[in-house]
Amino acid sequence: MLRRVLSLTAGRVSAAILLAIALLAVLGPLLAPLDPLAVSDDTLAGISGSHWLGTDYLGRDVFSRLLDGSRASVVGALEVTLMALVVGAIPGILSVYLGRVFEWVTLRVADTLIALPFLLFAVAITALLGNGITQAMLVTGVLVSPLFFRVSRAATLAVARSQYVEAALISGASLPWIIRRHVWAKVLPPIAVALAQTLGVGFIIVSSLSFLGIGVQPPEPTWGGLLASDLGYLDYRPWAPFAPALLIMATVWASNLLADAIRDVSGEAGRALLNSRKVRANQAAAAGGTA
Repeated sequence: MLRRVLSLTAGRVSAAILLAIALLAVLGPLLAPLDPLAVSDDTLAGISGSHWLGTDYLGRDVFSRLLDGSRASVVGALEVTLMALVVGAIPGILSVYLGRVFEWVTLRVADTLIALPFLLFAVAITALLGNGITQAMLVTGVLVSPLFFRVSRAATLAVARSQYVEAALISGASLPWIIRRHVWAKVLPPIAVALAQTLGVGFIIVSSLSFLGIGVQPPEPTWGGLLASDLGYLDYRPWAPFAPALLIMATVWASNLLADAIRDVSGEAGRALLNSRKVRANQAAAAGGTA
């Protein structure tokens, strides 16, 4: 699947952007030219050779804070995505095979999570567990998990009615073997699409919560926190929100673009794409042979 995704222009562009964001998260704190927490008397300074994005209201270097805050933003989005995947996908697959009681319970839990007021519940649970980035993101991942539950359940239902799965059940194959051998390969493409989409949603959630001061407390930098700190000083630095907003927008756009690319190369659309490429390759080979 990876090779087919990268064969599309959308897949290559999205992968390049997400790879750049990942490298920024790994190397950003190391590349920061100044201490992101160090204050100075040079407050609300403009762009210069010593401060590439100026300074904030406390005289801190904005470029250094942007680089240093990339790790918390990326890690938070990954925590949301992975938590939602584990909490949602596994029960979604098992709800098809573990009987009506387990199915009813998981469906009601998913409906409850969907009905909860997202932001209020995240704030309440974060306040109860402690205002840390990990607590906030794990709680948020649970709230996002119904997406994976529904996607994995729908894909598993389609596979569970197939003749080869029923034949495996009749022959006495174990449930883990059936899921690993037959179900997982069919369920993986829609889960991969949901995973890419949730990664973009995770960045929006991390930015929104950190914008409100939830999860990461000042003065620790995050992309959302940088947006919040600039709002009161737009008269002095009206261009200040563009850098963190551009990073957030680029990451979310790349995640959605990757989800579209995965969808385009999986299932019937993917097979149609491969067949059309084979036809074009055969036509080109035939034209080259006659020439």
